[in-house]
Amino acid sequence: MIVTNQGNLWVIGTLLIAPCIGSWLGVAFARGVFAPGRSRCMGCGARLGVIDLVPIVSFLALRGRCRRCGDLIPISLLFIEVALLMIAVIAALVEPSGPAVALATGLGAVLFALAWIDFHTMRLPDAITLPLLLAGLIVCAGSDATALTAHAAAAALAYLGLRGIARLYRRLRGIEGIGAGDAKLLAAGGAWLGPAALPDVLVLAGISGLLWFGILAARGRLAPGQRIPFGPALALAIWVLWLHHDAQLS
Repeated sequence: MIVTNQGNLWVIGTLLIAPCIGSWLGVAFARGVFAPGRSRCMGCGARLGVIDLVPIVSFLALRGRCRRCGDLIPISLLFIEVALLMIAVIAALVEPSGPAVALATGLGAVLFALAWIDFHTMRLPDAITLPLLLAGLIVCAGSDATALTAHAAAAALAYLGLRGIARLYRRLRGIEGIGAGDAKLLAAGGAWLGPAALPDVLVLAGISGLLWFGILAARGRLAPGQRIPFGPALALAIWVLWLHHDAQLS
């Protein structure tokens, strides 16, 4: 593969922007809202300047403390910034030439946000899953309009199929097993990946979910009847298969 100067600019720009997205996500998660506003220390409330807001670098330079009050900065903020940078690095390694790296990173960032929210709240908000589904159809229409019908059908099949399984499980067990948010996230995966990838998404997500369940059980972190979120496993499967799709086309 020949990497052009323009391709290099896409990669460099994506690698620079990704941690900034992570910084914004970290603050939004900490506040519990996705709204604009000046960043402030969560300890003393002081407005943060440019020197405080350089992703990763500021945290390390300040040794994880506010330079005004000395209060600890949540380590989760650094983790999220590093995670977004790693998403961009992996995307660049898979597709290092052109805007595909930005697209893969953007998809990874949204899926990471959904995984984080579901892990902490057991919810997958429609405000993110539904635009993600629409974005998948738009990307499909822009890259191969002839496949748009199949991708739309995959989204519908994914949602209806998983909701059907959830209803059957509820009738058999009398408890909720799979939430509507999971079905909508799988539908978004169908919109991005198409019908042929749906079985792979479910298999990979199932394996990931079982591994996570096994780790929690082995560490004694599971209470009787405790539910674990399926969204993170679905998000990981969708992104991995999207990267695999990009690798095959490159």
